[in-house]
This record gives sequence, structure tokens and C-alpha cells, in this order.
Amino acid sequence: MSLLVRRTLIASSLVLSTMAISLPSHSALPFFNTAKGEVPSLAPMLQEATPAVVSISVEGTQTSNQRVPEMFRYFFGAPQEQVQERPFKGLGSGVIIDAKEGYVVTNSHVVNNADQITVKLTDGRELVAKKLGVDEQSDIALLKIDPEDLVAIPLANSDELLVGDFVVAIGNPFGLNQTVTSGIVSALGRSGLNIGAFENFIQTDAAINRGNSGGALVNLHGELVGINTAIFGPNGGNVGIGFAIPSNMMKRLIDQIIEFGEVRRGLLGIAGNDVDAGLAEAMNSEVNKGAFVNEVQPDSAADKGGIEAGDIIIAVNGRALESFQELRAKVSSMGAGAEVELTVLRHGKKEKLTVILDDASDTEVTAADILPVLQGATLAPGQDVRGNEGVQVTEVENNTPAARFGLKADDVIVAVNRQRVKSIAEFRSIVDEANGVIAMNVNRGNKSLYLVIR
Repeated sequence: MSLLVRRTLIASSLVLSTMAISLPSHSALPFFNTAKGEVPSLAPMLQEATPAVVSISVEGTQTSNQRVPEMFRYFFGAPQEQVQERPFKGLGSGVIIDAKEGYVVTNSHVVNNADQITVKLTDGRELVAKKLGVDEQSDIALLKIDPEDLVAIPLANSDELLVGDFVVAIGNPFGLNQTVTSGIVSALGRSGLNIGAFENFIQTDAAINRGNSGGALVNLHGELVGINTAIFGPNGGNVGIGFAIPSNMMKRLIDQIIEFGEVRRGLLGIAGNDVDAGLAEAMNSEVNKGAFVNEVQPDSAADKGGIEAGDIIIAVNGRALESFQELRAKVSSMGAGAEVELTVLRHGKKEKLTVILDDASDTEVTAADILPVLQGATLAPGQDVRGNEGVQVTEVENNTPAARFGLKADDVIVAVNRQRVKSIAEFRSIVDEANGVIAMNVNRGNKSLYLVIR
């Protein structure tokens, strides 16, 4: 066999081998033509995507209440608490999602308490931004800038992400100019991180550091799959575990802010927990993932839609469900009035049910639905006399456990176990995670007190 024929056969064999192990379309690395031939490169994609990622700098004033020592109050007539104000500056990242309107998405913790927000584009322009709305429970904020000559990033369907897909994080870590890191999707549907009340994160090993918050997580087509939100590390640095809010969840929340100026959170009206192997065995179920329904609240969206206690919800709108926390996050971001198809497993058989979500902001709940020892109290969203958002006690029945623990009508619960509470959803989330003692910080008129439940 001639040398030329042998080389041709070897080359053909290599081509066939390469074709046989080629990656799926949404995982394949892009190629870039150079003078020396094709090489794998992210450069062409990044040239399109990076102009849509911006740097955000904020300035503002933080207010805190400091308790005055009793001695000073006794001798000098000082008030019980003093209000302290101090200026602050901060840095973060953002993503332009609509060039025509000038909409920029970032994290709410980037712009919280900010009096002045400045957006710096990759072309060097610095623009003053207006805050259109925030949702602290999911850590999303929407800003608006002058929509002249902007570049927006296209959105991907984050529900189609798979573990192992290549992703790229773009942001401004540590105040540096735009930085790009790459990695893969390490996990999906992450929750239980105590970052927000509603958690359904994409986990990635693409390096995310301080200042990346609000930046873009993109696929290899240059489409936005997530908003970088948090890192997991002992010293606040990258250790290969970062988290991003899925683009679909972000889009649903932003659409509500654009339409209503706020998030009108959807509510299903169930209590439950994750499905694991032990629960699956107890329920004689072959499914060990999903959301187990412990209780259905009367006249709730779930009740009207046919959900029953003992059901295992395994899919939302046809997409498989990993956990109860993922269900909460998805439902809450869909908005009041949204029509949702839930796939449930009931007595070993699958059923599809259609539910119209309630409005969580208008819903009054009995405290016992969240914490059984508070039977006799009714809760609703509210504010204290200073305007602080919290969970208001609208009614307490006499001679009930709630009354014996010291709750009174018009009390406003503003914190639980030293974690700030601004809504019933946050209250429920913190109580669900609590073990043992629960210490509720309650504002009663101008007074602040703690009620401890053991």
C-alpha cells in the first residue's frame, strides 16, 4: 500500500471517528477560522454577547437602628434606639435585555438602598439608570437607561438546559473591566441555599466572583440562560460553585414589573416537602423526585384545580420537577392568574390538572397553616407604623395557642431567627427551614419585642 493511500485511509478513519463522537448541537464548541485553519474559540460568540453586559456602580445611604444602653437612657433621657445613617458605594454587573426600551436586568442586592445608579457600557459611555422595580425575594431588579445605540442579548429557553452543557459567565468581578470565564452546568434546580425566599438556581463551575452579581450566564450561541447571583466559598471567592437565576424565571418576573411596576406573585395554596427515597417507599411510589403535597388549603387555587393531599407533583407545564422548593420558585414567578398544567402521581397513576394561580399579595392565611402552634391567628401582608413591610397579624382568637404565646391583632412580624421577613412567603420559607426554637421579632406600635416559640 502506498504512503499516500495509507495517509488517506488514516485521515478518513479520523474523520469517521470524530463524527461518531461529535457532541450534541447545544454542547458543541464553536470554531473560529484563522490563517492556520479552524480552531475552537468563543471569540466570535463573545463579540456579539459582551456589549450587552454592563458594569453597575451605586451610591446610597444605609439606615440602621442602634439600641442605646440603659444607663444612657436613664441618666440622659436618650431614646431606646438611635437611627444611624452612613453612605455606601457598591459595584455589580447587569445585562441589557431590550435595546429599544433600554431595559437592564441585575440583582436586587446590587441596587438595594441605592440613591444613584450609574451604568457603564463596553464602549465607555456612562449613563444614569432609573430603577423600575425590584423583587428581593428572587433577587431580581429592572433598570432603565437611555436606549440609544444599545445592544441587547437574546434570551434562551433555560428549561432546555442540561447538566454538562457549556456556559460562559460575563461580568465585572472586583471592579475590573469586563471578564469572561467558562465552565459547564453543574446542576439544575438548586435550592436550600438561604439566598432568597424562592430558589431555583442553575449551578455552574464557571468562575463567579464578587462584582459578577447581575452579570450574564450564556450558552455557546451567545444566548442568556441565567443571571449570575451568588457564589459558594469560604472567603467569598470562587471555588467552582456559582449560582444563576434561570432566564425563564427572570423573564416572567421582569414582565410583571414592566406591566404592573411590581411582582404579583402566584400562589398555589399547598403545604408539602421534597420526595425522597424514604417517602417514596412509604407511599409505595416508584418516583423519588418531585413535590409531595401534605395539605391543600380550602378554596385555594390547588383545591379548585383538583390537587389532593397525598399527590406527588412531578412536572410543571410538562417539565420534570426535582423538589418542592423548585415548585415554589416556579409557581411564584409565574404571576397571579397564570394557568399552569401540573402532572401529579396519584395512587400510582399520572394525571394532568390545570390550575389558575391565586394572587399571593392579596391572600390572607391562617397562621396554623404555616406554624401549627400559632393556631388562632390570621396573617396577611402588611406594614408597621414606620412603614416597614412584614407579616401582619390581622386577628387573634381568644384562648388559643397564638394568644397564649403573646400574639396580638395588628402585630407585625418583621424577622424570624434574625432573618428579615417582608412577606408571608418569606415567613413560611424561614419557618420551614427552622429547627427547634423560633424567635419572632414583632413590632407592636412603636415598640419592638421578641416572642420565642420552643
